[in-house]
Amino acid sequence: MADGIEETDKTATAVISDIAFTPAVKRQQEKRGSRRGYARMEQQGGWRNDIDEGLGAFIESRISFYLATANSTGQPYIQHRGGPPGFLKVLDGRTIGFADYAGNRQYISTGNLTENNKVFLFLMDYANRQRVKIWGTARVVEDDPDLLEKLMPADYPARPERALVINVEAWDPNCPQHIPVMYPEPQVAAAIQKLQGRIAELEAALAASRGET
Repeated sequence: MADGIEETDKTATAVISDIAFTPAVKRQQEKRGSRRGYARMEQQGGWRNDIDEGLGAFIESRISFYLATANSTGQPYIQHRGGPPGFLKVLDGRTIGFADYAGNRQYISTGNLTENNKVFLFLMDYANRQRVKIWGTARVVEDDPDLLEKLMPADYPARPERALVINVEAWDPNCPQHIPVMYPEPQVAAAIQKLQGRIAELEAALAASRGET
C-alpha cells in the first residue's frame, strides 16, 4: 500500500495541501484510515493560499500568534508574538507582515530564517474556539522605514527593529476540538465593569423601594 501511495504521488497533480500532506504523511493517513477523506477534500478544492476577507479580518483581529521556524538541521523553534489588534497586518492577497520589536536579543527565529525561510503560524481565538494554521515563507526586512511605519501599531509602546514579511502558501481553519475557552483581559474587565454598574443600579432601586437613602 505504501508503494502504491508513493507511485500515485509521483503522477498526481500537486495540490496546496501537499505542503503538509507529504508522501510520508499520506502513508500514515492511509495506514490509519483517514486518507480517503482527505483525498476527497483535495478533489473538492482543499486548502487555499489566498487571503480572503474573512481570513484577513481574523488575522488583523489577533492579539497574539505562534511562529514556528527551523534551522538548517531541522531543529524547530516556536515563538510567541503579541501586540494590539492589527499588529499582524495583511499587506496583499498573499502576504502578511509584522514589526519585530526589541526583545530578549536571542534572535533564534531571525537566525533560523537566514538558513531556512519556511515558517508556520498558529493563530488562536480562544474566546470563540477558533484557530487558523498558516504555512509560508518569510523574509527579514531591514532598513525599510516606510514598511516599518506601515506595520507598527499606532501609539504602541514598543521599539521596532525590523519587519518580517510572510508569503502565504497555504492556510487551513482547524477544528475547535479541545480549544479551552479563554477571554482577553480587556474584554473580561469590560464585562465586569458592566455587571458592577448593573448591580449598583439594582441596589439603588432596591434601596429606593425601601425608602432608604
